[in-house]
Amino acid sequence: MNKTADRIAAVAFLAVGSLFMAESLRLSKSAYGSAVGPNVFPFLLGLVLALLSIKLLFETRGYKDYKDSVGEKPPRQYKKFLIIFIAAVFYATLLETVGYVITTFLFLVIGFQTMERGALWKSIAIAAGFSLGVYGLYVKLLQGTLPSWPIWFQ
Repeated sequence: MNKTADRIAAVAFLAVGSLFMAESLRLSKSAYGSAVGPNVFPFLLGLVLALLSIKLLFETRGYKDYKDSVGEKPPRQYKKFLIIFIAAVFYATLLETVGYVITTFLFLVIGFQTMERGALWKSIAIAAGFSLGVYGLYVKLLQGTLPSWPIWFQ
């Protein structure tokens, strides 16, 4: 683990999370036909990002340099980064047409398998549970809106 890189990332993500929270307050408080306004979800995401960034800042205090303990720097994982980046681009592109549940499920399975191969059924179960759980919680329980199922499923 690289202490300097993690600290820079933590500060950058803290700034992004704070910006999300500040800008979400400028959105309208309610939406027609929805008990949850469009400002709630971005605010909560910004809050989670800010809190995780603060946690990372505190964790970096106890880091020892990887280079000192092993003697060499860890290899950069460009291939994994590129796969997840391309999956994120496809996720953002297909979210409206394919729907939240399917695109989130596929993105999570690709992400899990990219980070650590194997345990495909475990990745599928977690991705399905998360995408269906968030959709059910947010749309059905809180009566918010997310991109629905594709037209061919309705």
